[in-house]
Amino acid sequence: MAGTKSADELLGMNLNIPDYQRPYKWGIRNIDELFLDITKAISDADRYKADGIEFKYRIGTIILHKEGSRYNIVDGQQRIISLVLLKKCIDPEFECSVTEKVFTNKTTQYNIHRNYTFIREWFSLKSDDVKKEFIRAFEKILEVVVFCVDKETEAFQLFDSQNTRGKALDPHDLLKAYHLREMKKYPYEMERAVTKWEAKDPVKIKELFDLYLFPIRNWSRGNKSKPFTAKEIDAYKGITEGSAYSYARRTSKAMPCFQITEPFIAGNDFFEMVEHYMYLLRDIKSEICSNPRFREIKRVLCGGGEVDSPEDMDKARLGSAGFGYTKNLFYCALLCYYDKFHNFDEMAVKKLFTWAFMLRVDMKNLGFDSVNKYAVGDKNSRYTNKIGIFSEISFARMHHEISGLQIQVRRNPDNGKWEELYNTIKEINGYGGAQ
Repeated sequence: MAGTKSADELLGMNLNIPDYQRPYKWGIRNIDELFLDITKAISDADRYKADGIEFKYRIGTIILHKEGSRYNIVDGQQRIISLVLLKKCIDPEFECSVTEKVFTNKTTQYNIHRNYTFIREWFSLKSDDVKKEFIRAFEKILEVVVFCVDKETEAFQLFDSQNTRGKALDPHDLLKAYHLREMKKYPYEMERAVTKWEAKDPVKIKELFDLYLFPIRNWSRGNKSKPFTAKEIDAYKGITEGSAYSYARRTSKAMPCFQITEPFIAGNDFFEMVEHYMYLLRDIKSEICSNPRFREIKRVLCGGGEVDSPEDMDKARLGSAGFGYTKNLFYCALLCYYDKFHNFDEMAVKKLFTWAFMLRVDMKNLGFDSVNKYAVGDKNSRYTNKIGIFSEISFARMHHEISGLQIQVRRNPDNGKWEELYNTIKEINGYGGAQ
């Protein structure tokens, strides 16, 4: 049995949290996002009401197993407990089966206490009218999809199908949905954004975030990168239109001029940002492919082969995963540089190439962990160069600060591999003889 219920109707059910459920782990950040969602839902409901439309905001899916007169929560416990805490703050008289539950797990106790304190403090700064709006939202605006089954095995089968068997949305698809919601009052722009997005290769969009934007964003802050998953999408949610923060007003004035390390305005600017960096990435690869000054760099990137286009350059087989990591590291450094200074200064490009590919010369075996350490300038490493190049670019005021960097070109005598690459790097840098 499946159906929709208002938040109030859900909390009015005889809900039970079974002992097999994991601890309650929602933190302040999750609660703050819930506040933002509900606040926006209230605003949208008022706007649609003016047009005679009854607006509902769906806040999740709940799976329940009916056992006698009670409903065991199979999926949705984190959200339900959070809604109970919020409801209790706006209506001190509120009681339900969850409020009667005695929690013995220390993690659950800690998070409930911390979140309840945060919610109470949040409402202490608001007017009584805000509380009334939240009460109205629980009754008339917020709704959940409830799946209820009579057999526990069916409940867990349903849970599996919802969480593992179905293909999870990629992070960039979640961001697409998020930013389209931010554009509800601009239907023409929404349609145009969807049309342009659907015309792009989804693999290229995924690669843009996975291989370039997210790593550069992390490395520029001096942080090691990690896989770009749904847990990391906050990095690209942007700033809500109309935000009163000072940095938000400055960002709004800057649009549509993007910087990888800087925020943007949520909504249409997200789609413009993706298109901008897809073009920028294409531009730097085209420059390396077509500019005779970078012939030797191109030859290395192509594994010694001859190609005529950036697409063929990308397809070139390099013989090892480590070489592929190094190639991508160079593109990331060049994209970060070009994004900030918008030139292809020959010395700067060669310095970035030398910095990136000296890592391949340094290492007999190269994995992403080594790339991560190298990108942030790990001082405890045995690398020839210990420069955090992305931080250097971020803090540089003029492009010649990058072209003037001292990048070391010398090989560990214990590592006999990559001699041909090492000699090419020396040639690119104008060195003669052994180093």
